[in-house]
Amino acid sequence: MTRIIAGRAGSLTLDVPDAGTRPTSDRVRESLFGALESSDLLRGAAVLDLYAGSGALAFEAVSRGAASADLVEKNPRAAAVAQRNAGRVAKAVGPDAALRVHRSGADGFLRTARGPFDVVFLDPPYDVGESELSSTLALLVPLLAEGAVVVIERGSRSPEPALPARLTATRSKRYGDTTLWWATTLAADGEDAASGGSDPAR
Repeated sequence: MTRIIAGRAGSLTLDVPDAGTRPTSDRVRESLFGALESSDLLRGAAVLDLYAGSGALAFEAVSRGAASADLVEKNPRAAAVAQRNAGRVAKAVGPDAALRVHRSGADGFLRTARGPFDVVFLDPPYDVGESELSSTLALLVPLLAEGAVVVIERGSRSPEPALPARLTATRSKRYGDTTLWWATTLAADGEDAASGGSDPAR
């Protein structure tokens, strides 16, 4: 069972697919969203959740003030679960936030999507290789807002993701078997627009 931790939909229970996905733990979500909120990166943000699974990351973001969330999930069962959860979250947060679930592979969605997105979550299956992840990130970059934050969740044994030229790594944090890698786009002056050049999550 997964619950939204805080915000307008706080404590709302979310369905989780019975197989084929790997939900982000409560510990990781609490740390992730505490960092995003402390840097005021969620309020009014356009969020993209690739490999969405149940949609817990996107729905947590909307609960805490994001203006919209696009959830991308290829697995038909998982996409159906995310759609059901979206209906519950929409009732809890009201008409201020737009929730859209796309039954699609990540790359297929990115090739036709319109941005810009301010906050992006990527939690690919562990069997997604580094070259495949790099290709997905390259497709993502043109859809990012200036100063956008990208958070990549990987197994702790995986290497640091190879980032496209317009993304720069800002930090990483390990939580047991899981590591979060943070990256951001740069402002025209070369500084991190989200934090004036500092780590957006510290």
